[in-house]
Amino acid sequence: MKRWRTGLLQQCVLLLTYLVITLEAVPIDVDKTKVQGEEQVESAKIDNPDTGLYYDAYLRQVIDVLETDKHFREKLQTADIEEIKSGKLSKELDLVSHHVRTKLDELKRQEVARLRMLIKAKIDSFQDSGIDHQSLLKQFEHLNHQNPHTFEAKDLDMLIRTATSDLENYDKARHDEFKRYEMMKEHERREYLKTLDEEKRHQEESKYEEMKKKHGDHPKVNHPGSKDQLKEVWEEADGLDPNDFDPKTFFKLHDVNNDGFLDEQELEALFTKELEKVYDPKNEEDDMVEMEEERLRMREHVMNEVDINKDRLVTLEEFLRATEKREFLEPDSWETLDQQQLFTEDELKEFESHIFQQEDELQKKAKELQRQKEELERQQDQLQAQRQELQQAVQQMELKKLQQGIPPSRPDGELKFQPRM
Repeated sequence: MKRWRTGLLQQCVLLLTYLVITLEAVPIDVDKTKVQGEEQVESAKIDNPDTGLYYDAYLRQVIDVLETDKHFREKLQTADIEEIKSGKLSKELDLVSHHVRTKLDELKRQEVARLRMLIKAKIDSFQDSGIDHQSLLKQFEHLNHQNPHTFEAKDLDMLIRTATSDLENYDKARHDEFKRYEMMKEHERREYLKTLDEEKRHQEESKYEEMKKKHGDHPKVNHPGSKDQLKEVWEEADGLDPNDFDPKTFFKLHDVNNDGFLDEQELEALFTKELEKVYDPKNEEDDMVEMEEERLRMREHVMNEVDINKDRLVTLEEFLRATEKREFLEPDSWETLDQQQLFTEDELKEFESHIFQQEDELQKKAKELQRQKEELERQQDQLQAQRQELQQAVQQMELKKLQQGIPPSRPDGELKFQPRM
């Protein structure tokens, strides 16, 4: 599949202010020792990560096909994000070439077939029957299920609206998932302590507190997006003199794809040096899942402070305006995750209650499955006993026939040989 077009991102963030983000990371470890004026430095590229949407492949394929149509691409270049979200751009689908529409039709049929297979697999797993598969397609809001054969303007509109909504909630979902991860860690730790005697439990608790202290003993983390933080990237990652720090040059240097924006991936790459102060994959006390949550928090904070029009992109104007604020020169201290309470004791109790309930349900299901297994084994034993009884009865009948001088019978009841007349 082709790389996401930076142009799509710039022109409206096709299918939401995130979907067509060019996913090229800033090569933090590359030593850019020389930068002449505002000259751009070529950087390594990485594969596009999954958006996290269950219809990610379909979304990417639709975008790739639409990009091949000259008329649609031109309209996209002049559209703003509100026109895309409102569905105005979707109406331009009627003007794309027949070849493009044919490809879109085929993509939709493939997606409908995929969803139907998912529905069937789910239903079969519960051994349900008599379900209307077509009606169940209603739960998928990224396409028009009433017309499963052709891709229409309504399909593009639904895809844009659904993807916009889903991706706007994606960060929140990631935060919630991280919180559950942390609560599960604490739950498992406490459950493990319950299995130990007093001496070993004391040793484990001492080790736990020691690791927490060791993890918290790290250099000061600069406030994300502050002058101190950016100058550190300028000096250590870019290899430039901190006395020559220039916000405009910095922006152009880290606008890796040269599209005039800093997108979310380009921003997150700026925080690697700060994160390395706190997290080291070689250290037992450092959790890399927590590092990614910290990176997400930093990016969200900078976006909230700098991204004025909330399109999930930072323009040069927005960036320079942010450097004029007091917070850029005199920021508040940044609290890392280890300095925050990630969940309350009540939240943990509720989480554990849910876990215990799930475990209880699983135990009940396991007992029921065991009962069914034993019942099947009992029935099999009965069938085997009946089969043996039947075989014995047949053998006794054949023996009696032989004793009476009657030839043994075939399985179909016919005589094996005819007596002489």
